[in-house]
Amino acid sequence: MANKNTKCKYIFVTGGVLSGVGKGITAASMGAILKAKGYKVTMQKCDPYLNVDAGLLNPVEHGECFVTHDGVETDLDLGHYERFLDFETNKYSITLSGGIYKELIERERAGGFHGKTVQLVPHFTDLVQEKIRKASAGSDIHIVEIGGTVGDYEGLPFIEAIRLFANSVGRRNCLYLSVVYVPWINTSKELKTKPAQNALKDLRGFGIIPDIVCVRTEKPCDRKICEKIAAFSGISSDAVVNLPDIQSVYDVPFNVLKSGVLEILNDFVGDDKQPDMKKWEKFSKMRNKNHDQTITVGLVAKYVGNEDTYICVTEALKAAAAHHDVNLDIKWINAETVTDEQLASVDGIVVPGGFGLRGVEGKIAAATYALEHDKPYLGLCLGLQAACIAAARRGGLKGAGSEEFLNDENYKKPKDFKNVIYIMADQKGKEQTGGTMRLGDYDAILKKGTKTAAIYQKEYDDKCYIDGTEPLKSGDVKVVERHRHRYEVNQKYLKEIEKGGLIVSGASRDGKLVEFVEAPDKTFFIATQAHPEFKSRPLAVHPLFYHFVKTLTIIS
Repeated sequence: MANKNTKCKYIFVTGGVLSGVGKGITAASMGAILKAKGYKVTMQKCDPYLNVDAGLLNPVEHGECFVTHDGVETDLDLGHYERFLDFETNKYSITLSGGIYKELIERERAGGFHGKTVQLVPHFTDLVQEKIRKASAGSDIHIVEIGGTVGDYEGLPFIEAIRLFANSVGRRNCLYLSVVYVPWINTSKELKTKPAQNALKDLRGFGIIPDIVCVRTEKPCDRKICEKIAAFSGISSDAVVNLPDIQSVYDVPFNVLKSGVLEILNDFVGDDKQPDMKKWEKFSKMRNKNHDQTITVGLVAKYVGNEDTYICVTEALKAAAAHHDVNLDIKWINAETVTDEQLASVDGIVVPGGFGLRGVEGKIAAATYALEHDKPYLGLCLGLQAACIAAARRGGLKGAGSEEFLNDENYKKPKDFKNVIYIMADQKGKEQTGGTMRLGDYDAILKKGTKTAAIYQKEYDDKCYIDGTEPLKSGDVKVVERHRHRYEVNQKYLKEIEKGGLIVSGASRDGKLVEFVEAPDKTFFIATQAHPEFKSRPLAVHPLFYHFVKTLTIIS
């Protein structure tokens, strides 16, 4: 029986033909529009992978691993959700098949089913629905993206779950949206709708007739393409709209508005109020403008086969450049083959996070170059560890390295090895275990008088940013940043690190963990053990990225 007292409405987003067609961006754009209409909107990703979480997925294949404030390793789409809607996702915002199966098996082993046969329906589908309800708590509209494509074997239980969900909350409180792809066949010079028709036929076969179909194409297509899909799929012609590729993902909300979807959304939520998109329009103009000045940032990375591997970093840099009215050229530098010539050719260096031995010496070389040539440097997670190893070597510890390297059989351990980076005590024995790192939000205390503290303090005073930032009576500054790491700076070697040019500018509340370092005599050299890129937003750029780019605009 339908729940007539439900206060939340639900939008379910599925995809057809192939993955990677933009379901996440489309869903986030819908959310941004609805938020601009005054609704509290939350989002959730349901992925059919048999992984428990995204922590052990290969970033080259799947893109960046995003971390929620409460410490869950997730799909990169949650980063899109946070950037588009400016809200914090949580552990309920991601649901993977592996996690569902794990929970069901643990419950069964504990006798939780009282001898009943455990099945996909109703037990798997009921648990998915339970996760959706928890994720939607307190919101007016909750958007759920189903990963993969309709017809994937592992995704079928999720499709069944969202079909059944309408029975419990009422069909009028559910809107189903399907994103399909229409390819251009160059040999025949035509768009082919048959794959999209088949995907929608499969969805209809599973009991779901979408209320909106978004047709993705490389270029704007003739209206007849949408009408053909509608005619062969049993869907209203008005409900089938074209969303062609565009230069910036942040312009997708405007494409959605132009498509005519707003009328359907208005009917769904029960009001015809126009969304207030003024801030988005301002940012779009900044992003798309061809500025007089161009800055070049070298991203010294080990995963260079897929730009999604560092998407939060690149988006934070792009947003900062837009706010400073400069063009941004990101030069990808392979950490395994980095040269001084490459580093000299850029205005600033960013060394992002990563794991393992491969490419680390290149990252250390980048930090060394920045220290010796006063090249602006921003280090993130492993970027801090590389900087501390570089400084320690400059300070006399030629064998400075990380205990993480010792786990790799290819590491040639020097005779005078010093563990400048060592594993936290509570992490020993967990090196190959997922979900056990230091994850999520942690406090850090920034020392009064440091450049790092000044950057955060200015943002606090100007009320530009950042949740969790506050001045302390001592003059220090407390900040809250997200983490994803297992290794830490060994404070036994702080003397050598300082001799090599770095000071500790921020530490954990108890002082045991190094959170920030800086080179006080350099133009800009700051590194953090955290991942500030996870908290940067298009309309509220993280202060470290904001001031890093600001520095480059001054010196370039």
